[in-house]
Amino acid sequence: MHFQFMKRLGSTGTIMLELNNKNLLKTEAYIDGQWVSSDKQTAVVNPATGDKIADVTDLSADHARLAIEAAYKAQKEWREKTALERCNILLRWHDLLLENQEDLAQIITAEMGKPIKEARGEIGYGASFIRWFAEEARRVYGDTIPGHMPDKRLMVLKQPIGVAASITPWNFPNAMITRKVAPALAAGCTFVARPSELTPLSALALAELGEQAGIPAGVFNVVTGVDAAAIGLELCTNKMVRKLSFTGSTRVGSLLMEQSAESVKKLSLELGGNAPFIVFDDADLDKAVEGLLIAKFRNSGQTCVCANRIYVQEGIYDEFADRLSQAVLGLKTGDGRDESTHIGPLINDAGLKKVETQLADAVSKGASVKTGGERLAPDQLFFPPTVITNISNDMLFTHEETFGPLAPLYKFTTEQQVIALANDTDFGLASYFYSNDLSRVWKVMEGLEYGMVGVNTGLISTTEAPFGGIKHSGLGREGSHYGLDEYLELKYVCLSV
Repeated sequence: MHFQFMKRLGSTGTIMLELNNKNLLKTEAYIDGQWVSSDKQTAVVNPATGDKIADVTDLSADHARLAIEAAYKAQKEWREKTALERCNILLRWHDLLLENQEDLAQIITAEMGKPIKEARGEIGYGASFIRWFAEEARRVYGDTIPGHMPDKRLMVLKQPIGVAASITPWNFPNAMITRKVAPALAAGCTFVARPSELTPLSALALAELGEQAGIPAGVFNVVTGVDAAAIGLELCTNKMVRKLSFTGSTRVGSLLMEQSAESVKKLSLELGGNAPFIVFDDADLDKAVEGLLIAKFRNSGQTCVCANRIYVQEGIYDEFADRLSQAVLGLKTGDGRDESTHIGPLINDAGLKKVETQLADAVSKGASVKTGGERLAPDQLFFPPTVITNISNDMLFTHEETFGPLAPLYKFTTEQQVIALANDTDFGLASYFYSNDLSRVWKVMEGLEYGMVGVNTGLISTTEAPFGGIKHSGLGREGSHYGLDEYLELKYVCLSV
């Protein structure tokens, strides 16, 4: 296994980002078309080195209220633009993202540690939502319904819901915003974004490019701040906000539901996951290993759709464990700015300690570490990809999302058994399985209680398909033509003639 990393400096060092477009490194919030600062600031730190990248404006709930009011004022004029006018502005925004792809990727890697090749991919992925929904803006179709009486004509209109808001995490600081703001703006809504305090720079760069693309003042606002509870409460309780989209933990999602109840907001919640990854004995093992490397170790295991429980049929268990371990040895752990890095740092000490706690729990209960298993240095956030065997259902990662590069291999016997094991969780976001038996594919696909199922693939998220889960994994869908409906209201009209 290859390791490459830099000394972690805490907050004593400062890193200068070398960007071609220096205007993209914004440190002020963006409200009503203005760059807004306050007396308070918070440091944005590179998790690979501990170096400070920038000091970003730290706003309060009062500033969030100002952003909401600006969005509310701007919404009437924005919704009255033709679909083609909104489409053209969004298409220009899409083009600007791709023109600045390298700089935007460098910002992502600096503020959250993702390998630069993955960061470039995220910018392309994030931009794809803007293009998709720009095109969908011209296809917001209503219906006519045969009348129930000779003098009645019945119609259904689709209209923008109004002011929409988002609360997004640090793991995809560009794409988590674009796949929410793009359908909102396409539908005729205005938007207030609250990015993670760990990764605000990507959101602010989006605002800068949005302004260049011609998004009018007040239509897209970015409120930066460390007081997530207070800003979130304002977004939930303010009656001018009619839609809230959140990506994050189930615990916080449940709290936001409670806080939004009085104003009866429309909610989209993309919450926690506990994805099973099943390998049957008739699977192509090389393809299964390749798919698992993507589904488990992309973004250092810090994605909501990461494979969390890996079930391998008993007849191929040892062979699969050997093949996976060999493949993992070829992954390089280190600073994401290095082009050859596959595994970057975990986001912070809490994320690293969770990985170590789950691993220690498993080992104490009889699990065996096949490869990896220890952080690379005491003062680093690097943890190598780790394969663990002899797993039992009483271990922590059976019931908890890991959000790190641990790959526990469970052994199973029958198809019915593994479907029951896979479904034995409160979560229902993503699932994966590998099999070449067509009959089995249909039965397992239908039997898995998840919003998304990958069959013989470890990469399932795409602009064209609906992303979202069931059970404690959330409400609503993002992406695809279904994603636009999340920002539209239905209006029934009964016309007497």
